[in-house]
Amino acid sequence: MSTTERDPGRTAPAGARGPLLAALAALLLVLLPAPSALAAPSPGQEIADRLRDSPVYVHDAYTGAVDRARQREIAARIEKTGLPVKVVLVPLAKGDDFAGDPGTLAEVVRGRLGDGDLILVTTSEQADWLQGFEWPGDAHQAQDAVGAVGHLDEMTDAGLAARVDKAVELIAAGNGTEVYDEAVADLGTDGPPADLADEAEKGAEKGADDSGSPLPPVLGGAAVALVLAAGALLYARRRGAGSRAATAPFATPHAVFAAARAADEAELRRRAEEEVVALGEAVREVEADGSDRAAHLHAALDAYAAAGTVLDGARSRADLAGVLALVAEGRDAMEAARTPRPRRTVPLPLCFFNPLHGRATHRTRWRPLGSRRQLPVAACDTCTTALRERRAPEVLTDTADDREIPYFEVPAESSVWAATGYGSLTRDPLAPRIARGDFTHSRG
Repeated sequence: MSTTERDPGRTAPAGARGPLLAALAALLLVLLPAPSALAAPSPGQEIADRLRDSPVYVHDAYTGAVDRARQREIAARIEKTGLPVKVVLVPLAKGDDFAGDPGTLAEVVRGRLGDGDLILVTTSEQADWLQGFEWPGDAHQAQDAVGAVGHLDEMTDAGLAARVDKAVELIAAGNGTEVYDEAVADLGTDGPPADLADEAEKGAEKGADDSGSPLPPVLGGAAVALVLAAGALLYARRRGAGSRAATAPFATPHAVFAAARAADEAELRRRAEEEVVALGEAVREVEADGSDRAAHLHAALDAYAAAGTVLDGARSRADLAGVLALVAEGRDAMEAARTPRPRRTVPLPLCFFNPLHGRATHRTRWRPLGSRRQLPVAACDTCTTALRERRAPEVLTDTADDREIPYFEVPAESSVWAATGYGSLTRDPLAPRIARGDFTHSRG
């Protein structure tokens, strides 16, 4: 056999194997993930692994509120109960590993821990709200026990660690449902209070004299003419500004708000523009006479002008929600102009917690965290149900000090929306506040 031929059964000489092995090693480095990537557990697995050592897991973001010493105290309290309680305090937000949903977090952690008995206390998107989960069944009333914490007067000024302590205490007591029912006994009162309805009706009838008679025919006719002329001018201004007008009739509220919830800010702005223009068109088309319609048409035009002002200066989803609230106010005034007085009803404002949910359906009393006073607010079906089921309602956020917080936690002097709750916290319409500069002053 010549020296250039190789026996396939023989290995390559040592000198030839060096480059071959180096090439193979380089290929393996490219094809195989790094050891650290293989070893890195998922967030759910990391939480579960930590819970096997201690019943309390606190993310670094919450160690300022629940430090190591408080974690040990809570763990000791849990161990004394003899119950399978675990506490997971993790900041949640849409788009994170748990989709911002405490229920998803709970299911993931339970799956990693196994299918045994488990009572889990977690945070929600709003860190001060806790939620409870129990498997199997609800023998210890954990969901109610944890849900009651946020409604107890004694927890008004309590920190996160104290709230977790109270949740564990109520779970151990086993009467969470009774405690919760007592704490929320005044939630869910349907319909506006009679005095509030009376005040709203009086406000809608501004322009009538003390005897209740409508504006004199001459003044009423002049007022209506002024309304229509001003409406035409404002409508032309917004057309000229390049806003994309809707060619269809005024959109139904359900369609508008269903789309608004899912829209990003640019799409929400476009929809708000269309609604403002559609309101202007609707005001111009109403046939007016010398009756009390003049006052309602004035209110509709005021709302239209205010909506245009807010739209021009809107810098956030909270501002754009304000545009929709003003459009709804204008539509309500138009409806009052079309409806005979004996048949008029006072509509509820948009949902206090998130006006992008649309029109409120219930009046309820709600106590903000950190406050001893309960506020009467209007809420949609979704948010009312959340309150009754011990869940934090989905709230609209705004920016303050470079942080995203619930819009109603922005200082009232810096936000007309926080001051009014989009109509829930005031008996007066929103439009006059915008006209006197409440929105532009807070922007400045």
